[in-house]
Amino acid sequence: MIRAVVDHFYARARRDDVIGPVFNRIIPDPEWPAHLAKIADFWSSMLLGTGRYDGRPMPKHMAIPDLSDAHFIRWLRLFRETVEQICPPDIAALFVERSERIGNSFRMNIYMRRGEDITQLAPLPREAPSVWKPE
Repeated sequence: MIRAVVDHFYARARRDDVIGPVFNRIIPDPEWPAHLAKIADFWSSMLLGTGRYDGRPMPKHMAIPDLSDAHFIRWLRLFRETVEQICPPDIAALFVERSERIGNSFRMNIYMRRGEDITQLAPLPREAPSVWKPE
């Protein structure tokens, strides 16, 4: 189920007008299969404690100079919609909870690294769902 979520989400994310350009600029087409496998390992480790993921995602995200709240909000919305379409409700809720926690953590660290004041930083709002139907 994790691999299905990853494959469906990233197929959709790469076509999205907000986050697609970021992904498509940073990850060349030939590198996508390896990236998807690594992300599936990440979620396997996050949700199942498998330890399959061996990496440091924070530095890679911190190296993207133009990440904004709009990117995080859209990523989280598309991810939430994907897991709600593919997974049973209890598993979708687990994915959503973890993704929101990770997204807010990444955002806070990126803001800190940029020297921005995070003392008044509120959690990311949920973007309204789209009218997406699975392919």
